[in-house]
Amino acid sequence: MSVNSPVPPGATGPPDLARVASDGPGAAPRQGKAERTRRKLLDAAEQVFAAVGYHDASIVKITEAADVAQGTFYLYFSGKQQVFDEVVADLNLRVRRAMSEAARGATTRLEAERLGFAGFFRFTTEHPALYRVIRQAEFVSPHALRSHYETILGHYAPFLEEAMETGEVARGDPLVLAWSLAAVGEAIGLRWILWNENHEVPPQVFEEMMAIIARMLGAAAEVAPAPSPDDVAPSEDRA
Repeated sequence: MSVNSPVPPGATGPPDLARVASDGPGAAPRQGKAERTRRKLLDAAEQVFAAVGYHDASIVKITEAADVAQGTFYLYFSGKQQVFDEVVADLNLRVRRAMSEAARGATTRLEAERLGFAGFFRFTTEHPALYRVIRQAEFVSPHALRSHYETILGHYAPFLEEAMETGEVARGDPLVLAWSLAAVGEAIGLRWILWNENHEVPPQVFEEMMAIIARMLGAAAEVAPAPSPDDVAPSEDRA
């Protein structure tokens, strides 16, 4: 980052994701037939694990969902455990990419949080398996679960630390702050996306969450000022 850049350190997404963005218009396709088949199997496995759970999932169900021969599965994966672990890793990469791309161009840490969380909620709405598969990993593949969170938060914490160095975020332990912020976003998504029939975070909930995050960062909240007592008093009391 140039020292003359108007973007404060810590405002943008993880640099590792900038290199894995999808191909732009006119770019040569990078996926061959084998990679497309593998992608179909991963997508099908994601759907099956999310719909019926790991224990009721089967190679047959996955290959049927992918519309490929059962024997084709074993050209790419050794079994159900491996494909489950790779689905977790794939979801991890894709949600980090979604958040990074959403936050790109933010000029403050608080704006980066706002845009990043909005990207997270959009991804979760489109891919509810992020919650369902990751929660299964606690019992099915604890090492994949730990890797999922440590990868996300290991890339997140350095940007919070940079923002602390510039005085944009209150000083503290950046890793603890990263885990705390992630816990807020995950809980809000669970309640208002996974459990809400509209599968979206209402605007007022998002703004309240951002006010909480601003306080956690030690930054000024970007929310409307609270109404004065005169604004909320009953009309007869104002007569």
